[in-house]
Amino acid sequence: MANLILYVLAFLLLGFSFWKDKKKTMLSLKKAWKSFENILPQLLMIMLLVGVLLAVLDAQVISQVVGADSGWFGVVLGAVVGAVVLIPGFIAFQTAGMLLEAGAGYMQIGAFVSTLMMVGVITIPVEIKYFGKKITVWRNVLAFFFSFLVAFIIGTVVG
Repeated sequence: MANLILYVLAFLLLGFSFWKDKKKTMLSLKKAWKSFENILPQLLMIMLLVGVLLAVLDAQVISQVVGADSGWFGVVLGAVVGAVVLIPGFIAFQTAGMLLEAGAGYMQIGAFVSTLMMVGVITIPVEIKYFGKKITVWRNVLAFFFSFLVAFIIGTVVG
């Protein structure tokens, strides 16, 4: 029901914007469409990858690798994978939800998502260019270790 209300509200506000200034509204819709086109290939690839992963690996395998019983090994594995991959936040949280439903543990997913958002192994060259090597290394190392604190807190609260 909440989704319906939000959609109706969005269309009403879009109609109001169109009524107020047709040209600006059309320009903003074109920009939004361009942004969507830029994000779509990444979104589809991630969804395809997660779909294949969930189809190939059953809940028991996911549970063994990153389930609650995998302990700190699963937390470290989740943190390393999160640090290496480059996934937008709105996809990361959907992926985390699917992995939790498939049997992953909260601590492990907490480490995965926190490193995914805070550590950027793939983006290190760009970061070094703007911030310098020392700051980049320190920021990424501290963020990586902070993800273990996040996992521990999640494990304490949820577990």
